[in-house]
Amino acid sequence: MTTLDDLIANTKLPIVQLLGELRLHLFELDHAVVQAEPGAGKTTIIPLALLQESWLKGRKIIVLEPRRMAAKAAAQRMAALLKEKVGERVGYRVRQDTRVSAITQIEVVTEGVLTRMLQSDPVLAGVALLVFDEFHERSLDGDLALALALQSRELYRELDPLKILVMSATLDDQRVSTLLDDAPVITSQGRSFPVSASYHGRQRVGEPFIEPLIEVIKSELKTNSTTSLLVFLPGQGEIRRVEHRLNEELLALDVNLAENIVVAPLYGNLSLAEQQRAIEPVSKGQRKVVLATNVAETSLTIEGIDTVVDSGLVRESIFDPGTGMSRLQTRRISAASSIQRMGRAGRLGPGRCLRMWSEEQQQQLRAHSVPEIVQADLAPLVLLLLAWGVDEPSDLKWLDPPPSGPFQQALDLLVGLGAVETTAMGVRQLSKHGTQLVNMPMHPRLAHMVVVGAQRGMLKLACDFASLMSDRNPSTSHGADISYSLELVDGSLACPASLRRWCKRVQQQSRDYLKLVENMGIERCQVDKQDRENELAILVASAFPDRIASRQGHGSYRLSNGRRARLDPADSLAGRDWLAVAELGGQEGSSEDRIYAAVGLNEQLFEHDLKHLLGEVERVEWDESADKFVAEHRYVVGKLVVSAAKIDQIPEQQRVEALMLLIRKRGLSVLPWSEQLRQWQARVELVRGLGEAQHKLWPNVSDRYLLQTMESWLAPFLTNIVKFEQIGKIDLATVLSSMLSWELSQQLDKLAPRTFRVPSGSEITIDYGHNPPVLAVKMQEMFGCEHTPAIVADKVSLMVHLLSPARRPLQITQDLAGFWRGSYQQVKKEMKGRYPKHPWPDDPLQALATRHTKKRSAK
Repeated sequence: MTTLDDLIANTKLPIVQLLGELRLHLFELDHAVVQAEPGAGKTTIIPLALLQESWLKGRKIIVLEPRRMAAKAAAQRMAALLKEKVGERVGYRVRQDTRVSAITQIEVVTEGVLTRMLQSDPVLAGVALLVFDEFHERSLDGDLALALALQSRELYRELDPLKILVMSATLDDQRVSTLLDDAPVITSQGRSFPVSASYHGRQRVGEPFIEPLIEVIKSELKTNSTTSLLVFLPGQGEIRRVEHRLNEELLALDVNLAENIVVAPLYGNLSLAEQQRAIEPVSKGQRKVVLATNVAETSLTIEGIDTVVDSGLVRESIFDPGTGMSRLQTRRISAASSIQRMGRAGRLGPGRCLRMWSEEQQQQLRAHSVPEIVQADLAPLVLLLLAWGVDEPSDLKWLDPPPSGPFQQALDLLVGLGAVETTAMGVRQLSKHGTQLVNMPMHPRLAHMVVVGAQRGMLKLACDFASLMSDRNPSTSHGADISYSLELVDGSLACPASLRRWCKRVQQQSRDYLKLVENMGIERCQVDKQDRENELAILVASAFPDRIASRQGHGSYRLSNGRRARLDPADSLAGRDWLAVAELGGQEGSSEDRIYAAVGLNEQLFEHDLKHLLGEVERVEWDESADKFVAEHRYVVGKLVVSAAKIDQIPEQQRVEALMLLIRKRGLSVLPWSEQLRQWQARVELVRGLGEAQHKLWPNVSDRYLLQTMESWLAPFLTNIVKFEQIGKIDLATVLSSMLSWELSQQLDKLAPRTFRVPSGSEITIDYGHNPPVLAVKMQEMFGCEHTPAIVADKVSLMVHLLSPARRPLQITQDLAGFWRGSYQQVKKEMKGRYPKHPWPDDPLQALATRHTKKRSAK
């Protein structure tokens, strides 16, 4: 009789050699790390090899996979090894699909499923081992599940610790080991053959790449009559475009060639049958081209592949804290991903990897993919943490903690949704409403919207919408109006054949949501019945109050969060004054977004149904076109004005604040500055900048500081101004001089005088607009002066501009003695003939300073 150990040994997978070491570690310890290259067999063999361990004590092994497709495939392979059906000793749990039974010992689940298992049963009493597979993908749910599992073990499983095994192919194993209290690291080689890499062009993100990629695929298929290809593409849209083009062009190229090549897409939303078509071997004599997202990087074994064509791109959801929105961005893969993808060509024999970028660009790839936790919308994570009883991320152990900014932003969103309340002791916790949201397997925005729908008698529509938003929507041919997609989902419109599988999946998810919410017993409110568009607008606005949009021009909108957004001018919604936007996106760094899904919003809904979204503000501002104050009482949603009423009597304080806002906007130059006042400002700043004692004694009168502190020095002089032109009549000299005491004013004239008496007897004005201050004086008036003039108790030497009789600079210096004894002779030689009426002595230090010509000086 063949034993389980025999079955495992017969696989001859590399991981088999390390099972003894792993068993020993898990017998003696409660954690371990396995780093095994692709093809080693870790996903399939390790859970089976641990089924007979004594510490299991009849409890389960939970295996976490980041993706639904990989979870199902892993369960199917393990069940096949046991010669059983899925759902017997090996089963799985993924969204909308569960195959387990009373005898199931190994459950393969997606990470979101585990977090909800932990929420409902923090002890995990029926579980002996958690296996985190493909942990290098660093999904948000994976990081959260590991953090919760570690605390669960610490709090509830001290006597019977929960064992944790982390596995990956490319992983920073030392960091993971440290997180797991220095867990031992077991390393295995993979079962793979050599793969050669070649590079095909230099590619920039954002540039068209499908055309050259298709040419490479066609060339491979023509020149190699036996090859089967795995092509990595960033997303479903690109897969469908390449599939369509390949089928057309292969047929045009060679009918026989096309008939023997199976072009099979592979991504998460495909049916099981479609996935199997891509994964399983093709018929004899046929070849295949599998067009896949990064779902095919790890876990899945795709039969028959010997060549990989890699676009080098991946599509990721990136949360922008500046806008509070997530965007799908196409970016370069990491070096680790490029190695994973290349390895797919070496599973059956020597293979090739054709990279659609240059070798130089390969060297520039980041080492690992960015963890989702540092670039994702954290609202779901924060909601689950609060349900767990944690309101500070530092209470848990993380490989990478959630960033503080996005964490606070997520918390603010939950507060705005009414999901969070603060106790008298300052502890943040879930409200009753928040507790309802956490029990719903969807984003908190959508969960809040579904509760609103249940309260208002719109539950079916709310569940349809939540299901639609939880899946990728391929029904975009009718523009941004989401009503069309919802009519397909609820059966009002017949679903096209190409969308029926999608429609069926969304409908099933909606029914699941409906059943879940009906069992929650949510109380209904008494509300007036609305037509369908208004109902949908209420729901969308409830989920996304920061995405209500007001039209600024045809197809151009401003959102309640302050962002600008646009619609295709030909879109049926482009003429609507108000929209409730469900989905939008844009390029990183762009100030404008594109609206992908929305519904028209009737402005009258703000009077009752959406009144709770409105805020009230009094706005007093300067109308520059009318040159007068405008005061309004405004009802606003975010940064949009819904309605306004004029205020006839403007309070003095608000008028002054509006004036100061205008001055800050235009700058201090709108005040009646004179050259003398600017010189006074520079004199004060000069004295203030000399030493710490002076800095504390003298006021800061720089433009920047004056703008910041207008409330203290300028506001008292603005009370009687009602027209902007009156600002020019302010006695600015009096305003500024009031900032100095009489004593400081006297000191200022001594330390930084307006003028300086030169040897000729002239009082020369000092220009404080330069640093150092400038003394511009005719050269003849400085004869006999050996020491450079200085001010502020001789601490600041003036920059002396020695001028010609025509008052043009001859020399600029802070070293008069050096000038007289040096370059003066050259200046004299050049100027004496040009200005013969003026004195040019051989020894200027012994000459008499004069402001006159030689003739007048002689008299």
